[in-house]
Amino acid sequence: MTPQALRVLLVDDQPAVVKALELLFDLNDIPYLAAATPHEAREIASREILGAVVQDMNFDRNETTGEAGIELFHSLTEIQPGLPVLLMTAWASLETAVELVREGASDYVEKPWDDEKLVATVRNLIRLRALELENEQLRNDLQQSRAELATQHDLRGLVYASQAMHRVVSLAINVARSNAPILITGPSGSGKERIAEIIQANSRRRDRPFVRVNVGAIPEELMESELFGAEPGAYTGLRNRRIGHFETAHGGTLFLDEIDALSLAGQVKLLRIAQSGEFQRLGSSKTHRVDVRILSASNASLEAAMADGTFREDLYFRLNVVELELPALAERRDDILPLARYFLTELAKETGELEAALSPAAQGALLRHDWSGNVRELENRIQRATLLAGEGQLSVENLGLAGPRGGSAPTLSGDEEAERQRLLAALTTADGVIAHAADELRLSRQALYRKMSRLGIEIERRPRG
Repeated sequence: MTPQALRVLLVDDQPAVVKALELLFDLNDIPYLAAATPHEAREIASREILGAVVQDMNFDRNETTGEAGIELFHSLTEIQPGLPVLLMTAWASLETAVELVREGASDYVEKPWDDEKLVATVRNLIRLRALELENEQLRNDLQQSRAELATQHDLRGLVYASQAMHRVVSLAINVARSNAPILITGPSGSGKERIAEIIQANSRRRDRPFVRVNVGAIPEELMESELFGAEPGAYTGLRNRRIGHFETAHGGTLFLDEIDALSLAGQVKLLRIAQSGEFQRLGSSKTHRVDVRILSASNASLEAAMADGTFREDLYFRLNVVELELPALAERRDDILPLARYFLTELAKETGELEAALSPAAQGALLRHDWSGNVRELENRIQRATLLAGEGQLSVENLGLAGPRGGSAPTLSGDEEAERQRLLAALTTADGVIAHAADELRLSRQALYRKMSRLGIEIERRPRG
């Protein structure tokens, strides 16, 4: 939804105030609706998606406590969660307004207001609201698409919530039914083997052998015999014929992990079998044929390996008909908490014990961690935490993650983490000066302080002098 399609709800019982706001918004092309009572405001919010609310704190000339404003704020945000509310307050109810900002109101302005600042604040709130609604729609669409994908295809129990991972999985499903070789790239521990499993499970070869080979774990002197087999006497101690992984995978799929570890000599033979399906066992001149689909994976840059002469260009293009690139876990933070909860559930099934829960501080720490070890590191930390925690919630300390200075870590969604990084960038540019950062972000200082508190951002106070 575009900002232009969203209207601001003005709520004030004084006609003169409403008239002044209407004139101001008309002059600045800001669409609006007006309500004179909380009841009328709630009715409007129940039938129309709003961009923001500008509301008074009191709706009776004899009332100055702000209680009616508090009640209206809570009811409006209950009807439309995430709705930005800008409080208009006189001096008598200023303390109440400040308290509501701590509870989630966007900001407050004192009467009489500054026209330019009010317009800038309202426009910024509408833009943020439009972005949040758009993100919410994208999340809903993704959830529906993910559910449809999981219903129609075998995802091998893969757990994810991010758009980035959904794109990879969707592409894996699309290419699964072909026989084309697939190259799966991404950092170590990001789930490349799971993607290979999904391709195989949804291919025409799903009922045929699926052979996994970690090329990097095979000693160089055994590489050829492991992949292509060997005849008796081909090397010292071999008395019986050895069947290689390609023959074992005949009719099915062979997954070659850490393909970059294959020697140049091995690459030549792999190129031949990838092109023609033909190979010779070590120690034999007889040619054999196999029908094998090759899925390969690497956490290293094969382009860089080609540049330095350690990986053949012709083999690269033979294996890389389609490339699936997995993002690092730190680049898809929406997956962190679903994966963590999945690991907790699986551990509870294995041990027969009650499923542990993550404390809010632990969730925040998980979302902020850099995850250099990706999904594998997350699984290991969850296992560690359950061993150390015993009963009760898992803490930051159980996970072995340092909490933020000055208190518990907040729980952040992927969108909130992105907002946190945006605020940190502005604060860095402004050298920690709140007023300058607020200007860059087009926020009031109060609103910036509120966001910093919610997102767990603290800045060091520099001593004067």
